[in-house]
Formats: sequence, C-alpha cells, structure tokens
Amino acid sequence: MLQANKKKYTPKEAKQKIAKYCAYQERCHQEVRDKLYSYGLVPDDVELIIYELIQQDFLNEERFAIAFVKGKFKYKKWGRIKIRVELKRRKISDYCIKKGLKEIDGETYALILYSLLEKKINSLKTIKGYQKNYKAAQFVIGKGYESDIVWETIKEKFPEVNE
Repeated sequence: MLQANKKKYTPKEAKQKIAKYCAYQERCHQEVRDKLYSYGLVPDDVELIIYELIQQDFLNEERFAIAFVKGKFKYKKWGRIKIRVELKRRKISDYCIKKGLKEIDGETYALILYSLLEKKINSLKTIKGYQKNYKAAQFVIGKGYESDIVWETIKEKFPEVNE
C-alpha cells in the first residue's frame, strides 16, 4: 500500500531528480531503472531517460563495476566470489564484471586474505587445531574468498595451528 502514497513525477522532473541521484555516486542501470519506476514512469519513459543518462555519461556500467569492486574489496574486504555474485545480482554484464575484477591486485588480495585469517584465528582462543582452521576458513569463504586459496594459505602460513 505504500506505493499508492508515492509522488508521481513527470519524465522531465524524474530526469532532473535521477541525474542528481547518479551524480552523487556511481549507479548501475538496474538501480536507476528501479528508482525511475518508483517515480511512476512508464517503461518507454524509463528506457528513454536511461538512454539519455548513458549519452550524457551519468551512467556507465563499466565505471560502476570498477568503483563497486574497489569499494567492496578495500573497505569491506570482500573476496572475488562475493563481489561477482553481487554484480550479477545487479545485472552487470560479464565483460564489466571481468573489467572490475581486474582492479584487484593478486598480491594485495593474498595479503588481505592472510590478515583476515590471522585476525580470525587469533580471535578463536578456546578452539584448538583443525577446528580453528575450519572456523577461520568458513569465515573468509563467507566473505567471498575462493576455498582452494583459503586452504592453501592456511596450510602455508599457519602451520602451528595444524598441529
């Protein structure tokens, strides 16, 4: 019932409002499309406004994917798998996803994975041996890191925990 109370906008008003929305931070096409529909616009108007926003460089999915990857990796410390899933959920093309994921440096990725594992292992005071490894691995796998890389890192960098 909340939809009935929403203000309806003309295409011109909606375009001005959505341009500000896009200028504030990078947006993907789907976010903008959903927002425009929430303004009460018809599909033809929505697609025309999206087309105009792309032409005026307010919308760029490649730029969005790069910004998304950088932000989620740097600040939330997400792994490649979780980032890829979230970009897919936003209907970003495979090309843009690959382009965005190239922004993650392999060496930095390994260092962040190591620091996340180290922090988690050190926080598990009451658990011993393999259980500690398992809990730490589940934690970082949940953040989107590849399980083979996680277990390889645990075996290589935390031999004392394996005992």
